[in-house]
Amino acid sequence: MYDATKAQRKTFLTRGKNIEFIRRHNNLEYAHFFYDKTHFNTKFHDFVKRDWLLLDGDNKDEFARFIKDKKEIIAKPTDSSHGDGIAKIKTAEADYDDLIKRRLFLIEEVVQQHEIMSKLNPSSVNTVRFITLYHQQQAYIIIAYQRIGIGRVVDNFNGGGMVTVADPDTGVLLYPGRDKAGNIYNKHPSTATEIVGFQIPLFEEAKAMVKKACAVVPEIGIVGWDVGITPQGPIIIEGNEMPGHDIYNLPLQRDENGCGVLPLFYQRTNNKI
Repeated sequence: MYDATKAQRKTFLTRGKNIEFIRRHNNLEYAHFFYDKTHFNTKFHDFVKRDWLLLDGDNKDEFARFIKDKKEIIAKPTDSSHGDGIAKIKTAEADYDDLIKRRLFLIEEVVQQHEIMSKLNPSSVNTVRFITLYHQQQAYIIIAYQRIGIGRVVDNFNGGGMVTVADPDTGVLLYPGRDKAGNIYNKHPSTATEIVGFQIPLFEEAKAMVKKACAVVPEIGIVGWDVGITPQGPIIIEGNEMPGHDIYNLPLQRDENGCGVLPLFYQRTNNKI
């Protein structure tokens, strides 16, 4: 920011402006449908498209049946963010009591991602984050960015992954990846896949899906959707009622004029935001 001109600084989506948008469009009485992962999976069942089970301390037999035909499972806290606490566990090593002790109450089948996304990085499901506005029964896709894992089961920027901005119309990645430490990646360090120019597969289908999902809880107008791309089509991993603002304003991921994304928020929502 200290290198930006006064005009450039006005174009950044700051924390304060992001909170202002959320207060204006999100009725947080309905936020539990997003921050509680079991509520989310139930409410957005048609978009989640994967098996899951909530461990309640008294359903060990149901857990045994759930894992019987699976080699691995994903175990999550029900209320975490940033990918904190998420683990991929081989079912041969999955212990019900240990999962309860570790508060990994939400068990899900492992998502098999599209082979093109695995060429980008195979260690995690590399999700596309769509920021949307739902206003007066109209869904707007404001921005999209690609999260990419680096050797871990999670792709989250705050969990060791990298991020870059995608063209919200085409799904082509526009800039090199950047991690939280400030490292810049023109190629993925594990796969050597070029970041800039990478085409997210099934991008049109993913956009159509999140637009449809916007109407499920219209009281939460601004959502950050994490979308996985599978061979069968896009699925929603989770939704965020208070999506972060910083990771699409990062240095080296701005337009040719060095500007932030705030003008894009107004343009792509027809000034409804």
